This record gives sequence, C-alpha cells and structure tokens, in this order.
Amino acid sequence: MGGERHEPPADGFETELDQIDALNRMEAPRPDPTDRQMHAEGAEGEGRRRDSRLLSAGHAVAEADSLDEALKLVAALYTPDFSLDGQCVFGIGEETLSSLGQYGFTPGGADRGFRMSMTAGYPAAEVARTGRAVYLASRAEYRRRFPATWHMSARKSREAWAFVPLVTAGRITGVWLTAFRSQVAFTAAERALLTTTGRMIAQVLERARASRAELELSRGLRRSMRTDGPALTGLSVATRYVPTGGGLMVGGDWYDSIDLPNGRLALVIGDVQGHDVHAAGLMAQLRTAVHAYAAEGHGPDAVLARASRFLTTLDEDRFATCLYIEADPSTGDLHIARAGHPHPVLRTPDGTCLIKHVSGGLPLGLMPGEEDYPVDVVRLHDDEVLMLCTDGLIENGGHDMYTGWVRVRDAFSPGPVEDLEGMADRLMAAALSAEPGAEEDDIVRDGDDIALLLLRRDAGPARDEVSRRRLMLTVGQDQGEGLSEARAQLKALLHDWARPDQVDTAVLLATELLGNVLVHTDQDGALNAYVTGETGHRRLLVEVMDRGDELPHQRTPGELASSGRGLMLLDILADQWGVRPEPEGKTAWFALNEASPAEAGDTATG
Repeated sequence: MGGERHEPPADGFETELDQIDALNRMEAPRPDPTDRQMHAEGAEGEGRRRDSRLLSAGHAVAEADSLDEALKLVAALYTPDFSLDGQCVFGIGEETLSSLGQYGFTPGGADRGFRMSMTAGYPAAEVARTGRAVYLASRAEYRRRFPATWHMSARKSREAWAFVPLVTAGRITGVWLTAFRSQVAFTAAERALLTTTGRMIAQVLERARASRAELELSRGLRRSMRTDGPALTGLSVATRYVPTGGGLMVGGDWYDSIDLPNGRLALVIGDVQGHDVHAAGLMAQLRTAVHAYAAEGHGPDAVLARASRFLTTLDEDRFATCLYIEADPSTGDLHIARAGHPHPVLRTPDGTCLIKHVSGGLPLGLMPGEEDYPVDVVRLHDDEVLMLCTDGLIENGGHDMYTGWVRVRDAFSPGPVEDLEGMADRLMAAALSAEPGAEEDDIVRDGDDIALLLLRRDAGPARDEVSRRRLMLTVGQDQGEGLSEARAQLKALLHDWARPDQVDTAVLLATELLGNVLVHTDQDGALNAYVTGETGHRRLLVEVMDRGDELPHQRTPGELASSGRGLMLLDILADQWGVRPEPEGKTAWFALNEASPAEAGDTATG
C-alpha cells in the first residue's frame, strides 16, 4: 500500500486546498518603479490641468453678468474623474431656502422653484445653519446622514453631492449645490477646488443682488417723477425721461413741477454728475430738497442757493446743473434762475425756435460760498412753448452743441402748437435716432440720460382791461396812520368786488399782517396786493413782507390773551395762506377767490 501512487484527478485540476497552497507559495509580484513614477506623473498632470481649468473658469466667472452665466462657466470644470453634472444656488431668507439659479437640472424638477424651511433635515439647510460644507461621497452616505430628505435626489442619476457655503463679507449669503454622475472621494484637493469656486460664485451672487437693488432703486425714483401736467388754468406741461446710459432705469437727470402756495407753478430740470447708482441717489435727495425749498416759498435764487449748499453736505466731489422757473399762469411771467444748465429754447406760434439766453451762476455744489444766481424775467405769450432739457437731448448720438441744436430745432419746429405731447415725442425720437447712414430702426442706447420738459401758455379769451390790478405800499414803524391808509387803498382796489363781506375780510387780514410787523419786529412792513382774473371769478393775493428773520408760529391763545390770533384768523377766513422765507426776511400772504352773492347765500343756508 505504501508504494501506491496517487494519480491526479482525471479532469487535470488540483483540489481546492492545493490551489490555496499554491497561491500561498507564489511570490507576490514586485511593483515596477517605472509604473509608480508614471502614475504619479499622471496624477500631477491631471492636477495641473484642473488648476489650469480653474484659473480659466475663474477669469470668465469674474466677468459674468448673471448667476446663470456663472454656473454655465463653472460646468467647464468637468473631467471624467470629477464628473460635475448639475448645480444649484440656494438663497437664504429669514426662515427659508429658495432656489436662485440652476444649471444641469431638468426644468420643472424638484430643484426648480425650490423652497424649504431652514430647520429641515436637508444638506443645504444644515450648511446655511452651521456655515460648514457638507460632502456626500455616495448615495449610501447621503441616505445615512440625511434620511428625511435623501429621496429628493434618489431618483436622479447622480452618485455624489457637495453643498458649499457662499460667504460675502463674513456673512453666509447662499449655498452652492454640485451634483456628480459618479462617486467622488472629495479629497483635500477636490474640496479646495470647490471652496475656491464657491468664493467666485459668491461674488457673482453679490453683484447680481446689488444690480437688482440698483434696478429697484432706479425704478422707484423714476416712478416718483411726476408725469402729469399742472392743474392750473393757462399753462400746459409735457415731460419725458429716458435713461440711455449706465444700465439703470434712472440716472442723475430729473425734472419736477411743483404747485406753489401763491398760486404759481415751479418747474425744475437738473442733472447730477455721473450715471451710476450714487448719482441716482444724490439726484433723489437733491430733487426732494429743491421741492421742499420751493414749497416753503423761497424765490428761484434762494432755492438754488440752498440746494447748492445742501448738495455740498452730501458729496463734495459731485456737482449738478439745474434750471428753476417760477411761472405765473395769469400773466405768463417766468422768473428763471440757472445753475450751469443749458439755456431754455423758445418756440413761437409760427414754429420759429430761439435759444433764450438767461443769466446764470455756477453749477450746484461746485464752489461752496459762491451761490449767486441772478433771476431773469421772461414773459411767455399765448401759444408759445418753452423747452427745458438736459444735455443728453442735445449731445446724444455723438453730436456737439451746434449739430445737436440743429437736430433739436428741426424736430421742435414743425407740428401744431396744440399737440404738446407730439412735440415731446418728436424730440425724443430725434435724440434717440442713430447716426446718418445707420439702419432705419437703430436706436442709440449708450449716450447720456435725457430729461425733457415742455411748457406752453394756452391761449384764452380776450382779457379784460382790469384783469390785473396791483397795489404796493410801505408802512414804517413811526407811521401809525399808515395802517388806515393801507385799509382805504385796499378797499379802493376792491371797489367792484362781488361780495362786500370778502372785502371786509381782506381788509381785516391785511391789517392783522401789517400790525404783526409793526408790533413784533423793528422793521417796516411792505404790502403788495394783486387782483387777477375775469370779473366774477377773480383772485386777490395780498403779501406783507419784512426783514425780520423769525417766522411766526400758530398758537392757541386763551380767552383773555391779547395776541396770538392772527394766524388763526388767516386759517379760518382765507382760501389760502402761508409764510415763506426770503433771502432777507420773510413774506406772509393770503388769497381770496371772488364768489358771487348767490354763492354767499347758499353758504349761509347750508
């Protein structure tokens, strides 16, 4: 038996134990140093290529105009071992996450129109709460760490995810989601790549938000500009505004029309230096200041002087041009003050256009302490139109002041005077048209902003010879009898007034205003009274001026008080009244509208 031989199995295979024993006896192959070096050089080369792509994408992303464009550029980082397949940027609200932009996801999917509570068990919500990135290298890890929400991505053909915080100025402003087709180990180099790219996307997101904020600001400022004409008989106004430069809905140009307390109309047009959002902000503040100074009753010169000092307090490096007109609808007289602004243009009824040269001072805010703005008086006759504009209307499209003026004249001259809106449309169309030789429909959009204001004096019925009366007198501190003379002259001025009781009211209020000057100041009192309009529908305006600086204040006097009732009487008896500061002193005024005796009877019956 001991000499028996064991034949190998017929099939020629060794037993399982023999196979294992043979494998154990086999010498493990030694790694080839050449292969190791080639592998290392390949990894290093791939790293260099990835860094090169990152650098190239970084330059492109830095110039991106929108978040969607930036995400599209970042997609260029794709490589077979870094299979970037989809991206989404989440915005952080007070209590929710919302999708701001995406690339690579199916429209209408869960990642489109996304909104989720900040307390949810979702990776992006955790990043927003903690500020730490979340890397999910596989589906299994996603399911293990976020069991409540992992199903949101389970149906998609993606195998790895990264959620990176977007940080601006130390504050988390969003979360960037990247999804991959295959599993990713998220090595230190890959995490550094995602972190660096996240910084780029955060900058784009901040720029996009700033652009939206600027756009909303400019839209609000543009809506605040008044577009309807004044509710005053005798004058019509048409306005236009086009922001052709700077990319905003509004720039530094503005216009305004203001109903003044003395029955007149203020018209303003101006241009703040620059086309950025800072210029738009300065314009809004300056426009508000001019409106407030005008409503207080300051004259054109005082309004511009105060506005210049106000602009200096806001920004010493910027200036503004401005033209301010105080218009009297009853006479057509225009009191004009100009601060470095283009001259107005006058169109006569036959279509002739003339540049109306008026005196002027330096632009607002240019030289503090040099606020001197002379006032010129121009009378606007029936069917004449005065055009106020910013320099964009003249120079837009590459024109200089001469060729631009010729273009404006050719557009302003034709057409019926009754069609004021048509005039404005023709002027804007001419200013926005392209250079000669360009396509017919080409529009210039890269020039200066354009603000335009047209003022027309409307033709009315033949005016009565007594349509305007005027009384001027001064009562000195040592002329007590001057009060009785003032009362007598005012009665004479109103000798044919329809209602005698209104005459008595006018005399009472004028005496009260003059008496306040003589009693409460050491100044003389100057009285101006004007009667305007047609008989039966006239208007009386009485102004009392003095050089005192202290403004009166309305009080509630007791029964035994000997003073303090003057402003109460004005408030009760006058149709309109007010107090306005002057460059030297102040003016108190009131107005009465003529009413027929029948109207007086109806009022008494009521």
